[in-house]
Amino acid sequence: MSGALQPRDDEVVGASQAPPTPQRLAKLGDLRFCALLGETAWAELPEAVRNRFSKRLAPGEMAIYRGAVSTTKLSRAGRVLSFLTRAIGAPLPLSDGATGPALVAVTEDPSLGGQSWTRIYARPGRAPQAIHSTKRFRGNIGLEEYVGYGIGMALRVTVEDSALVFRSARYFLEIGRWRLSIPRALEPGRMQITHRDEADGRFSFHLTLDHPLLGRMLYQLAYFADT
Repeated sequence: MSGALQPRDDEVVGASQAPPTPQRLAKLGDLRFCALLGETAWAELPEAVRNRFSKRLAPGEMAIYRGAVSTTKLSRAGRVLSFLTRAIGAPLPLSDGATGPALVAVTEDPSLGGQSWTRIYARPGRAPQAIHSTKRFRGNIGLEEYVGYGIGMALRVTVEDSALVFRSARYFLEIGRWRLSIPRALEPGRMQITHRDEADGRFSFHLTLDHPLLGRMLYQLAYFADT
C-alpha cells in the first residue's frame, strides 16, 4: 500500500534461491537482463546491445564507455528539482544547455546487489559532474535504480523498436530494513532512459523526465562508444 512501511521486496522475493557459483556465472556471462526481458524480447536487440548488457564483470574489473553529451535541456521546474536533489548527491544533470565530453564506468559490486554506475559529465566553466547509482537486481519487478540516501526507483525494462528502454515504475525510500513507497503526488515524474545502438558503431543514451502537471522537466541526449 502506498505510503505504508513494508518489508523490502528483496527480503521476500527469491530469498530461498541460492546464488549461482562464480565459476558458473563466468561461463554463462551475465544473464540478468536477458532474464528480465525474456528470450524473445532479448533476441530483438542488436547483437552489440546484447553483448554490452551480458558482459560479466569480475570484482575489480570495469567497463568504460567514452562519449559526449550533445543536448541537455532543463525546464524551469527541472532546474529547481535538479537543485533540490543536490541534497541526495545530485543524481540529475545540474546545468541547462550543458554539452561536452562524458564518461560512464560500470563495475560489479555484490555488496550493493548489482552494478555500480558512475557517469561523469563535463560542464562549461565548471568542474565535471559525477553521478553515482546502483542497478540492483531485486524487487517485485526485478530491477531497481538506487541513488543513495535511501532513495531509489523500481524500473520496468522493455525492448521497443530494437532499443532497450527503462521506465520508472515507483519511487521509494528505504529506512533500514523497511521501505516506504513514495506517494504518486510527491514523485518527481516519469523517468525514461533509452539505450539505442546507432549505425556508426556508437550507441545513444536518451534521458527524459516528464511530470503529469509540469510537463517535460528534463531531456538529455548523449552518444557513447565501447572501449
